[in-house]
Amino acid sequence: MKKFIASVLVAATAFGLVACGNSGSGDSAKSDSSAKNTDKKEIVYGKSQGPYTELFEDAIVPILEKEGYTVKGVDLSDLQTADVALNDGDVDVNVEQHTAYMENFNKSYNGDLVAISPIPTVPAGVYSKKYDSIDDIPNGAKVAVPNDASNTARCYLMLQKIGWIKLDENADPSAITQDDITENPHNIKFTEMNSMTIPATMADFDYVAITGSVVYNAGIDASTALANEDIQDYLVLQVVVKKENKDAAWAQAIVDAYHSDEFKEYMKKNNDGLWWIPEELQ
Repeated sequence: MKKFIASVLVAATAFGLVACGNSGSGDSAKSDSSAKNTDKKEIVYGKSQGPYTELFEDAIVPILEKEGYTVKGVDLSDLQTADVALNDGDVDVNVEQHTAYMENFNKSYNGDLVAISPIPTVPAGVYSKKYDSIDDIPNGAKVAVPNDASNTARCYLMLQKIGWIKLDENADPSAITQDDITENPHNIKFTEMNSMTIPATMADFDYVAITGSVVYNAGIDASTALANEDIQDYLVLQVVVKKENKDAAWAQAIVDAYHSDEFKEYMKKNNDGLWWIPEELQ
């Protein structure tokens, strides 16, 4: 309904401009709107429950406010919803996804999102309520992994790293599926499920593979991980905006804040081992 009303208003405005014979006014209005979005001093971010939004609020927002920006959060239920809001222009930025997830969203939803800066990242890990070591894995073990494409791939890569499986050498690392498993010596039975529901079902599995944000949200002690992934470039969390805004002053202000000495000092004081920090932010 909102889109319909908006369309009617746009059409009415266009008709009025033509009737008045002012052919240049439309282009001028677009230029003014673009300039306002580039130079604006209010930043609206998609707010999700998790470590990345909290880090943004605790460490980055104060820096932006010192630069004269007003920063407001909009609560969104999940990352897909957050990306739709970002792509539709309802929010300006989010800090909850890696490049692999963003590219999958762009492909699936004809999105126009781009990454403009890496940020500290919490690695995925292997956890268990039944075993104290990855070496204790029994034959026929039940293992839960996330079911969203990019995080499914990263968790299978992690399981290959620890020697549980082998993957097709020719498979795209960012798009690996269960079909790419070429060797499964422990006869692992995999269950792919919504990553947010995995912590509550840990007791039903021998092991679970879960991403850092889910570990954080579930209140799981990250130090209890029996193994962690190697962070690949496409799995590093990013500041994400619409392509048309990537060079905006406010977007660059966010990038500068993550690269600032103030942020580096914050991380030195507040990193208890949870965070993997990209080299350029150290």
